[in-house]
Amino acid sequence: MSLRKSPTLTPALLAANRRNAWKSTGPRTARGKAQARMNALRRGDRSRLRRSLLVSLLNAPPGGVARLAHALLTPEMSLCPLLRQTAEVVIQAEREVAASFHQTYLRQKEIQSESFLVPTKPECY
Repeated sequence: MSLRKSPTLTPALLAANRRNAWKSTGPRTARGKAQARMNALRRGDRSRLRRSLLVSLLNAPPGGVARLAHALLTPEMSLCPLLRQTAEVVIQAEREVAASFHQTYLRQKEIQSESFLVPTKPECY
């Protein structure tokens, strides 16, 4: 139980509360609303937009991540450094995985070709 007595609501206090409420209703113009939508991207680690972009890119077909990233990122989204970096990191990771698979494939082919060149030892009785 609070020991502080609540203030009496005078007409002046009610009017002041109404004036303050008008100040905090959020953006009204389309430009202001668009800017407010991008506020979550300042830090953005938990933004819905970044999460959905990341999930879409991770579920993209092999070799299609870059194409999908360019299709998903709108011009205003590409201005956000966090979204741009997210897309670049996923694209780079896909390139590295593809290069690794390619190197593995080449090495396996090299091993197979070497095994045909090695003469087999004749069996001794």
